[in-house]
Amino acid sequence: MTTHTDTPGAPQAISVPSGVRTLRQWQTLTSRGLLKVLRNGEFMFAFIAPAFLALCFYLPLRKVMDSAPGMDYGQFLMPIILLQAVSFAGTSAAMRSSFDVSRGINTRFRVLPMAGWVPLTARLATNVVLLCVSMLCGVVACLIIGWRPGGGIAGTIGLFAITLGIGVLLALVADGLGLVAGTPEATSQFLGLPTMVLGMVSTGFVPEERFPEWIRGFARNQPISQFVDVMRVADSSEPMTWSVAAPTVCWCAGLAALAGYLVVAGTRKARR
Repeated sequence: MTTHTDTPGAPQAISVPSGVRTLRQWQTLTSRGLLKVLRNGEFMFAFIAPAFLALCFYLPLRKVMDSAPGMDYGQFLMPIILLQAVSFAGTSAAMRSSFDVSRGINTRFRVLPMAGWVPLTARLATNVVLLCVSMLCGVVACLIIGWRPGGGIAGTIGLFAITLGIGVLLALVADGLGLVAGTPEATSQFLGLPTMVLGMVSTGFVPEERFPEWIRGFARNQPISQFVDVMRVADSSEPMTWSVAAPTVCWCAGLAALAGYLVVAGTRKARR
């Protein structure tokens, strides 16, 4: 930090180092995002969403699924509940970024002496906090319906690490989608149908053999089902082999590439 005076007796002008100023800007924007999340009641919905999903599927399907040999439906349902919990955080991320675009907040940021990555990382920090809260609420919902960790300490840590990693990637994709869409209405249309189709036509709610034969290939190989499979292995005594993990790694790499493209495209769109 440096000081200087232009004339004798004049107040000293304090020059704040750029790194400190950038950190303060990031803290301010992150606090703004968390306050918005709190005011909008998103923390409350982070608990309601997985609990509602768990009850809606567990109660009507439990007797049918538990009748299958070796099936514990509460244990079976856990991965999709956690994924739905983190997808809620992604949906919230998309809506918040689209609101910022539609209200011209990102445009105002561009005229400030602020690094371009500060708003993005501040939104990401907000999303990670909501993501962690959503995961915690999802775990509580899973425990209520009878799930118990089956992979030991290492497996449970791996399960949560996988879920968190997928959630961060989904939040980045959703954030970029909100920037590109530009309005909350368009963003909800982009998110609604894919989320519903991939979630319902997956092996998260029912085993693959319960699907009609003509759609089993799609249900087995789409990303939600692959994420569910690797999470189930992490939550069991089975070893995590590359053949199990490879599809999830590939889908995550694809999500990372998509997130990078959408963020860059959204940023360029905002500069026009």
